[in-house]
Amino acid sequence: MKFISPKTDFAFKKIFGSTDSQDILISFLNALIYAGEPIIQDLQIIDPYSAGIVSGQKDSYLDVKARITDNKTVIIEMQVLNVEAFEKRVIYNLAKTYANQLKIREGYPRLQPVIALTITDFKMFKEQPDVISHFVFKEKEKLFDYPHLQLEMFFVELPKFNKELDQLTTLTEKWIYFMKNTPDLEAIPATMETVPELEKAFRIANQANLSLEELQNMEAQEMALEEERGVITRGIRDGLELAKSQLMQEGIEAGRQEGIEAGRQEGIEAGRQEGIEAGRQEGIEAGRQEGIEAGRLKQVRQL
Repeated sequence: MKFISPKTDFAFKKIFGSTDSQDILISFLNALIYAGEPIIQDLQIIDPYSAGIVSGQKDSYLDVKARITDNKTVIIEMQVLNVEAFEKRVIYNLAKTYANQLKIREGYPRLQPVIALTITDFKMFKEQPDVISHFVFKEKEKLFDYPHLQLEMFFVELPKFNKELDQLTTLTEKWIYFMKNTPDLEAIPATMETVPELEKAFRIANQANLSLEELQNMEAQEMALEEERGVITRGIRDGLELAKSQLMQEGIEAGRQEGIEAGRQEGIEAGRQEGIEAGRQEGIEAGRQEGIEAGRLKQVRQL
């Protein structure tokens, strides 16, 4: 078997956002948001995936959006590249989704909680080792929760997950492994087949089950992703070269100034030493002349 990568926008939407994926998404969200507990019993996928509307470029910031148990809304995004201001974009989408619940003249009591689940293929919080981070509103000093838990953010950083197949024990670990390693597998692992939703996700990700249109969309997105990655790589390389050049020029100028100052100091010191030596020699000569003159005067007096 050859599996498509669930990290691409196309594959993520197809696996988790189609009308036939509700059971998969329930298992996935329970694993990543509720530590594998069956909190979500039912959900409604909003704007479900359709092969005809997925283009080569990433056409939406949100990959999947669903309404879950207790009338909460979950917005889900898979992000491969660490683009500029991405951390602000997550907050913007969360706040926009929350605010857009109200129509004109509707009151605030109608607002329902919104959760943003973001899976990244890069490290966002490099100082923290945890794969999953959970953010809510808390009082800064006493750390108690804001009275109404309306906005939450979950981040799953795939590069921090390093467990192998034989080390997977929880539903959470299995789903994270699926997200990170599926393209490298040649068959559905036995440990995954015991979870019906995971086994179904693998079947959807099987490249042999894709239509010609879906294959073309997938290839277009992969090419666009590689081009975007190349632009970022070139930008980083050009920035490093520019910084290196600027630092070199600054170093040369600093060295020149230090050389001038060192030369000036050496010149002052050399001049001082030469002055001392010249003064010493002049003093010796003057003293010798004074001694001769004093001796001559003494002889004259004795006559």
